[in-house]
Amino acid sequence: MIDTFVLSQLAIGVSVGMTYSIVAIGLTLIYRVLSAVNFAHGEVYTIGAFTTLIGATTLKLPLWAIVPLVLLVGAAFGWGIERAAFRPFRKFTDEASLKSRAVREATLLSSFALGLVVREILDQVYHGEWLAIPQEYLLSNPVSFGGIHLSAGELAIGVVSVVMLACLQFMLHRTRIGIAIRAVSSNLIGAQFSGIDINRVVVAVFIVGSLLGAVAGMVVSLAYGNVQSFMGLTVVIKAFVAMVIGGLTSLPGAVIAGILIGVAEATAGIFLPSAWTEMVAYAMLLLTLLFLPQGLFARRRA
Repeated sequence: MIDTFVLSQLAIGVSVGMTYSIVAIGLTLIYRVLSAVNFAHGEVYTIGAFTTLIGATTLKLPLWAIVPLVLLVGAAFGWGIERAAFRPFRKFTDEASLKSRAVREATLLSSFALGLVVREILDQVYHGEWLAIPQEYLLSNPVSFGGIHLSAGELAIGVVSVVMLACLQFMLHRTRIGIAIRAVSSNLIGAQFSGIDINRVVVAVFIVGSLLGAVAGMVVSLAYGNVQSFMGLTVVIKAFVAMVIGGLTSLPGAVIAGILIGVAEATAGIFLPSAWTEMVAYAMLLLTLLFLPQGLFARRRA
C-alpha cells in the first residue's frame, strides 16, 4: 500500500496544482483571444490576497462579505489591465494587426510593466513584509479522510477550484458572452462579420480571468495565512509554464498541466531538498519543449 504520508503529499500537490491551473486559465483565455500573454495576471492573484487582508483587518468584514469584495476588486482590476496595457495597442481591428508579432511583444511588455508598478506600489506601502491574516479567518482546521491529512484551507482550494472551473465551463458553453468568447478565439474576423463586439468580448475575457485569479489569491491567503507583495510573481510564472505545457490555447491542457506541476513539486519534496523543488516545473517545461514543442494538448486554431 502507498504510505499515508505520500498520499497526503499527493493531495497537497493537487491542491497547489489547482491554484496554478486557475491562474493559468486566465492566461490561456487571454491568449486564445489575443495571442498575447498577460504578465500582470500575477498581480490579480496578489490583489485578491491583499483585498482579503484589508477586508479582514482594516474593514473588519465577515468572511461572507469579503468574498463579493474580492470579486468586485478582481473584476475592476482586470478591466483596468485591459484598458491600460492592452486597449491602446488595438487601434486597428483587422486580425493581422491584432495578432501581429509587434502587438504581442508590446502588450507583453506593457502588461509586465503594469504588474511591476503594482508590485512596487504594494512593496512601498507594506515594505515587502509577510502580513498575517487574522486567526479567526483562517481555514486551518485539520481534515483527515482515508489516511490523508490536509488542512481545511488546502481542501477548500481544491473545492473552490473545481467549482470555478465548472462555472467557467457553464459560462463558455451556455451563455451568450461565453459563446462570443469561443467564436472570437476560433475566428476573429468571422466573429466581427457576425456582428460580435470584439472590444466587449476582450473586456469580458479579462474580467472573467481576473475573477478567477483574485478568488485564487483569496483562498490561498485564507489557507496559508500570509500575504506579500511579490507572492503573485512565482504563481504567474508557474501558471505560464502550465499554459505552455498544456498547449498554449487549451483550457483542459492548462488545468491538467497545472495539477501535474503541483503533484510533481509535492512528490519531489519527498526525495529532494526543498530548494530543488522549485526547479521541477522548469525541468518539466524543458522536457516538453524538447519532445512535445506544441504542448501536451495543442489544438489547431481555425
